[in-house]
Amino acid sequence: MTHVVRYESEGVVLVGVLDGGGVRSVPGVGSMAGLLAGDLATARSAVEAAAGQPAVPVGDVRLLPPVDGLTEVWASGVTYERSMDARVEESQVQDVYSRVYAADRPELFFKSAAWRVVTDGEPIAVRPDSAVTVPEPEIAAVVTATAEVFGYTVCDDVSSRDIEGENPLYLPQAKVYAGSCALAPGIRPAWEVPDPSALAIELRVTRDGATVFEGSTTTARMHRSVADLVAHLVAAQDFPAGAVLSTGTGIVPGLDFTLLEGDEVQVTVEHVGTLTNPVGTLAAARAAAARRVPPGAVR
Repeated sequence: MTHVVRYESEGVVLVGVLDGGGVRSVPGVGSMAGLLAGDLATARSAVEAAAGQPAVPVGDVRLLPPVDGLTEVWASGVTYERSMDARVEESQVQDVYSRVYAADRPELFFKSAAWRVVTDGEPIAVRPDSAVTVPEPEIAAVVTATAEVFGYTVCDDVSSRDIEGENPLYLPQAKVYAGSCALAPGIRPAWEVPDPSALAIELRVTRDGATVFEGSTTTARMHRSVADLVAHLVAAQDFPAGAVLSTGTGIVPGLDFTLLEGDEVQVTVEHVGTLTNPVGTLAAARAAAARRVPPGAVR
């Protein structure tokens, strides 16, 4: 399985192609934002040119979150029937979610700047003012500046259900905080994914070595297409460094379940990859995010 990745090797951050033979750098590309800044044909040509580069063993590099620079992460809500039912259950304004499920316009919201994203093995977090925080396993489309789907990755759109359920206007606080956005390190090229509308998605949460929640669904149960979601995302704004658009979840634990510090969350998307994160403290997530602030961004 081939993935496009960001990685650190000997103190230098590079973009490369990861496969069974190791990691090969993408020539002439200095950042993932740069790779996504053009059209799909240009990005694909750059990725395919990595085949001629020497391979570095994956054990000798550090894989990083697959976004950088000005690339933004956005997300979609109420795209599966199960997620609509769960939102209605939790919400004190139930009709809002039923209406958006059936509407022509999808629910889209900003999720994270690139520097706040965590990746495989790094901690996600629970807000201390939330009583019900859940993982939301999703497939995310990685989109070029020309609004073409370059590839797919795995997303955990960590969410505080009780905060959002109290009032839909609290959604940014329920969805956007340190340790709330995790992406798998690898982007599976779109041209290698057989059928993105028929992919199995699995979630497993373990606590003290035992499974405390597990569920599965398929992208075939999505009420909206990726193309439709992307079209609405770019309808009124540009993404010069591309964007990641997570497409919503069809696996929602009940209101009697919440993530706890020390849990481990594993999300697998068929033909795309696996993302595993421990649940840490909010303080640890904030400190980790602070260390990733781009050099020169704060003056």
